Amino acid sequence: MTERIVIVGGGTGGSVLTNRLTDELSAEIEAGDVEVTLVNDTPEQTYKPMFLYMAFGKKTLHDARRPLSDLVDLRHANLLIDRVTGVDTERKHLTLAKDDAGLDYDHLVLAMGADLAPDEVPGLKEGGHHFYAPDGAERLRDELANFTEGHLVLSVIGVPHMCPAAPVEFVLMADAWFRERGLRDQVEITYTYPIQRAHGIKTIADWATELFEERDINLETFFNAEEVDPDAKVLKTMEGTELDYDLLVAIPPHTGSELVSEAGLGEDGWVEVDKNTLEAKNADDVYAIGDVASLPTSKAGSVAHYAAGTLADRLASRVRGLVPTDTYDGKTICFIESGMDEATFVEFSYGDEPVVREPSQLLHWSKLAYNESYWLTARGLI
Repeated sequence: MTERIVIVGGGTGGSVLTNRLTDELSAEIEAGDVEVTLVNDTPEQTYKPMFLYMAFGKKTLHDARRPLSDLVDLRHANLLIDRVTGVDTERKHLTLAKDDAGLDYDHLVLAMGADLAPDEVPGLKEGGHHFYAPDGAERLRDELANFTEGHLVLSVIGVPHMCPAAPVEFVLMADAWFRERGLRDQVEITYTYPIQRAHGIKTIADWATELFEERDINLETFFNAEEVDPDAKVLKTMEGTELDYDLLVAIPPHTGSELVSEAGLGEDGWVEVDKNTLEAKNADDVYAIGDVASLPTSKAGSVAHYAAGTLADRLASRVRGLVPTDTYDGKTICFIESGMDEATFVEFSYGDEPVVREPSQLLHWSKLAYNESYWLTARGLI
């Protein structure tokens, strides 16, 4: 009997997992013993870290997208472009937007990522910008290009959020970008964060705070924005304070998937999983990787990448009738831009406090090189 593995979501985690599985199980797939299907609601994959560079006119949406058909091994995997509208974990069945028959599975992996929810903050959609989606990054690019003086505020509202270091990167890059254009004296920059330090990871917070002081970037901590007045250009907080701005760049609230909540797999749309095995806690033969998984680590692409490798090994063992032994230890790596031509790098696992390396041009170029070679990662090659 054919073992059917269905992966929902064609981002980093979904594509890496599909390719790792088809490589590991190629013999079983060719024999008809295993079938791997990747379901995604669009025919392209978008590499979201490019959005940060799009905001400064350094990259375009074309740089950030590739057809999934070019990334997935279609000799051994099925690629289904459709939207999953329901998950029945009792029947092991998915309902689809385009196909009334739906799709049955034996093993289900959810890798749908996270969604933006700016409407949760009154006035944010009308009064703020962001770089967490293609249209937002393009609008911010145009706004920044014409911004020559005034108060630029970067406010982290949504926690947790994708690319956790990106807000720190943005203000450090903006500082350097305005200096290069001879405008830094006319532009005030403020960074706000909802807890009492500049970042959730203490070593990154300490490093960023020191750089902010050196570069005359204002830091406002324990700043929980709850409303934006787009006419007055005022950001209001739960603490009762207000902050005027001329250009607001906000990290909007993030949500998980309604599919997850409706299927009883986790609150607020995040799949509750075992942090080491990636197995859903509320259903058998269901797994989650990437941003949609409720893991005690960052919502970063590297987490999806490494978790996909672990899960590929575990699923291969399962379909072969073996006991899975590989576990995910929370491995995360992250390049952090500290300007327009230098960067640092951190690496950590569950329970670790990463060491922030001295920024350098070499690490900046290493990050740019990885961005260019990312499509090899999506193909499961690196």
